Amino acid sequence: MIAITQKRLAIAGAVAAVSLFVAANAQFIAAAFRSQPACVAVADAAVPAKRTC
Repeated sequence: MIAITQKRLAIAGAVAAVSLFVAANAQFIAAAFRSQPACVAVADAAVPAKRTC
C-alpha cells in the first residue's frame, strides 16, 4: 500500500470514528431532554430548572 493511501485511510477512519462518537452523544443528549422537557432551563425564566430533576 502506498504511504499516501495509508495516510488518507487513517485520516478517514479517524474522522468516521469521531463523527460516530459525536452522533451517539448527540442522540443521548436529545433523548435526555425529550424524556424530561420540564427540566430544561429556559433563557428568560425567573426560576432555574426544577430542583427535582
